[in-house]
Amino acid sequence: MEHDLLGDKQVPADAYYGVQTARALENFKISGVPMNRYPEFVEAYAIVKLAAARANKQVGAMKADRLSGIEKAVEAVRAGKYHDQFLVDWYQGGAGTSANMNVNEVLANIGLEMMGHKKGEYKYLEPHDDLNMSQSTNDSYPTAIKVSILLRNGALIKELENLVAAFRAKGNQYLEIPKMGRTELQDAVPMTVGQEFHAFGAALEGEIQLLKESEKALYTVNMGATAIGSEINVPKGYPKACASELAKLTKKPIVAAHDMFAATWDQQGFIVYSSALKSLAIKLSKIASDLILLASGPRAGLNEINLPALQPGSSIMPGKVNPVIPELMNVIAFRVIGNDAGVAVAAHSGQLQLNAYEPLEVLSILESMNILTNGISTLNTKCVSGITVNEKVLARYIETTVGIVTALNPVIGYEKSTELANEAYRTGKGLLEIIREKKILTEAQIKDLLDPVKLSNLDKKKYKK
Repeated sequence: MEHDLLGDKQVPADAYYGVQTARALENFKISGVPMNRYPEFVEAYAIVKLAAARANKQVGAMKADRLSGIEKAVEAVRAGKYHDQFLVDWYQGGAGTSANMNVNEVLANIGLEMMGHKKGEYKYLEPHDDLNMSQSTNDSYPTAIKVSILLRNGALIKELENLVAAFRAKGNQYLEIPKMGRTELQDAVPMTVGQEFHAFGAALEGEIQLLKESEKALYTVNMGATAIGSEINVPKGYPKACASELAKLTKKPIVAAHDMFAATWDQQGFIVYSSALKSLAIKLSKIASDLILLASGPRAGLNEINLPALQPGSSIMPGKVNPVIPELMNVIAFRVIGNDAGVAVAAHSGQLQLNAYEPLEVLSILESMNILTNGISTLNTKCVSGITVNEKVLARYIETTVGIVTALNPVIGYEKSTELANEAYRTGKGLLEIIREKKILTEAQIKDLLDPVKLSNLDKKKYKK
């Protein structure tokens, strides 16, 4: 039996959570997705509590034995233990208060057992007085969100780097294979397959840089702001000490906010990082859609590349194989774009000294990070690494295309080149065929002026390092 301002309430004897978590479990039966679905958030919140406890000890507010109990509890949670006790639904009112109390209660009861006491013997380690010392949900919850993103960002970047390497390797493999480039889905001018794949890699490298830069918007925290930024109930020196402890624990340059009032309601960090995820999603979706188009057919489409065949593509059409992994990447991208819209709406809906809608922001961002990380890995290992090129198809396109006529502008002029192009379209003949028939160029000139690899302006040194 536990007690809070609403009265007495029974809590399961084997539970490590307490009365406020028990009430939240009854009040917020919404998504069925508990806090522990994203273990990095559980770990992040535990890190925040540890940093706060150590800072409180530094400024003389916390006793050594209680810090020891908290440290042991946090160590266990960071090792992956007790995660089944973090059960509050992600969809909750109260600006994250239920999540904060879930963490406070569980860590307190774990710590009590490790100190040789029974769960619920809060006179030795108390969820409010000790685990929430010098804190409010309004500073610990947004800080936990930031730490959870920082803990996960490296894994996302690593998978993205692996995908870039796969595209670069594929680019080198087919570096000198010519093909037609297209603009607005119409034949344009020649390029090489290698240039196309290297461009995919280069574009994603820009997203890696953006993720690294956007992370910096999360380094400033409002620990010590407590309720609204006035630092009520906070010992002198605590905010700086807590930020310093967080920096040590995360190995990130975390600092205390200069203006705690602004930092308590400001959502810039979440908006910036979510926007970076959206940018990445859009880039991945564009690339995935290109792969789908390039592999279309195979007999009645572009058929320039082959994607690995992973599963039958139809319950009615024998032999059909679909581009399921690029399609999956698009589904993921669409979800991330939607999540970013949710972050934007939640961020702009805060009122006065607090934003109560941060639970939606953290859920949206962590889900986006999770599905992007897994999706990028899948795109790499089950699609990009196994792509092959249909060189005969590409050669036929080069031979029959009208697009290389652009290279003749400096030689015979734009008007004459246009006439050749129109004749090719009208007769269905290839441009090279017409040039040979009309003896406009010699074979030596054709080889010199219309060599598709030469027209692609390929710089081998640029790619093969």
